[in-house]
Amino acid sequence: MESPPCVSIFLVLCVFIQSSIHGQSLGLDPVGRSRAVETKEALQETKTRFLLFEDETDKGCQIRLNHPDTLQRCGFNSSLPLVMIIHGWSVDRFLENWIWQMVAALKSGLAQPVNVGLADWLSLAYRHYTVAVRNARLVGREVAALIQWLEESAQFSRSNVHLIGYSLGAHVSGFAGSYISGKQKIGRITALDAAGPLFEGSSPSDRLSPDDANFVDAIHTFTREHVGLSVGIKQPIAHYDFYPNGGYFQPGCHLLELYKHITKHGLNAITQTFKCSHERSVHLFVDSLLHASQPSMAYQCSDMASFSQGLCLGCKRGRCNTLGYHIRQQRQGKSKRLFLATRAQSPFKVYHYQFKIQFINHLEKPVEPTFTMTLHGTKEENQKITITLDEEITSNKTYSFLITLDVDIGELIMIKFKWENGAVWTNVWNTVQTIIPWTRRPLYSGLVVKTIKVKAGETQQRMTFCSENMDGLQLHPTQEKTFVRCDMNSKKLKKKIR
Repeated sequence: MESPPCVSIFLVLCVFIQSSIHGQSLGLDPVGRSRAVETKEALQETKTRFLLFEDETDKGCQIRLNHPDTLQRCGFNSSLPLVMIIHGWSVDRFLENWIWQMVAALKSGLAQPVNVGLADWLSLAYRHYTVAVRNARLVGREVAALIQWLEESAQFSRSNVHLIGYSLGAHVSGFAGSYISGKQKIGRITALDAAGPLFEGSSPSDRLSPDDANFVDAIHTFTREHVGLSVGIKQPIAHYDFYPNGGYFQPGCHLLELYKHITKHGLNAITQTFKCSHERSVHLFVDSLLHASQPSMAYQCSDMASFSQGLCLGCKRGRCNTLGYHIRQQRQGKSKRLFLATRAQSPFKVYHYQFKIQFINHLEKPVEPTFTMTLHGTKEENQKITITLDEEITSNKTYSFLITLDVDIGELIMIKFKWENGAVWTNVWNTVQTIIPWTRRPLYSGLVVKTIKVKAGETQQRMTFCSENMDGLQLHPTQEKTFVRCDMNSKKLKKKIR
């Protein structure tokens, strides 16, 4: 069930889109994005306010294009990289709170200091959405002009520029990167749930693309469609495109979480509930700064369905990377789509495991059991995890699925595996037969779990577990079995338990 405000806002957005389609021109630059910025002639003053922050409590000092004295007054250090935040479309003409959170994280969460700036384009963003889209090109041109002016007046290299654009601001970043003259590109662009309406399916020249910087990374968090539209863009637009939880919708953002938002945000709870998944991209990035020692790992995969089966936890040939500020910047061919799971709140990191369980069905009928697993590691024990398979167990088959843990349990050494639901009369009867063998049928019935194979995504370790009691391999309803490592000396592993 979705939030009614979400639907209404999407309907309003549809009206905006349809109005542009039925005769309201976007007024896009007729020569596209190939025209370079001429800083000396084209722009003496900008409609965009460029603010620089000296510390995490600072509200910003304005840098004015072609006014070198403002660089000195605002404390710009040309020997340090410049990280510039670019906000998106505005519905209330106020800078959002996440901006100050990101400024604080950038100023306090990095081992090496950086210049932290903000491109404040509220006067152009607080418009009809289609007008704001048109203005995004102008803002991109002004950002490009600022960068070129810094090169000319402060001997600053564009390769040290990192633009972080949220929503429509992500495409502003792309326009800025493409409008800069010369062959050299800016260093990096990070897109935080880049806007989808009027950009989905468009050509690379009309949106953010990997060509706009030396390295481009994107986090997609709200691509679920309503009436044919999604707030965030679904298609890959970067060298590395991250899709947390599939990118459709984020945990903790459901309408059922509204009461939590009321406690935290008061009267703004409804707005925050709507923005929750879209803005999650920002908080995932901020989280990567605040918890740099616990980076969230993502894995290259074709789609979320395959990822949910645990089929994509490999890291060979650059198939995994860390999400956020400390990403490993590698450009390898076409865009890579990476998936990961996250928690509903910070710290968002989880630990990914692929479980492959081989079942042999000795029951007369297919079964759809629910299992639980308790995982014992060298650091701690994890509580019961419920496992429901997507299909019936009919014969000798191996099932693969993804398990995520909120905490690091260390090296996995023992698994307690239990068949929870035993209410089906056929299963009860078969269980009784194993206890009172009054027929000449074989003295085994139920499910046989041959092995449990595990791959840990974060460590890339592979493990195989076998039943601790090899005399009774059958698993019956309500029964629990213990599995221990059979690929090495389990006694040595048990000694690692704290």
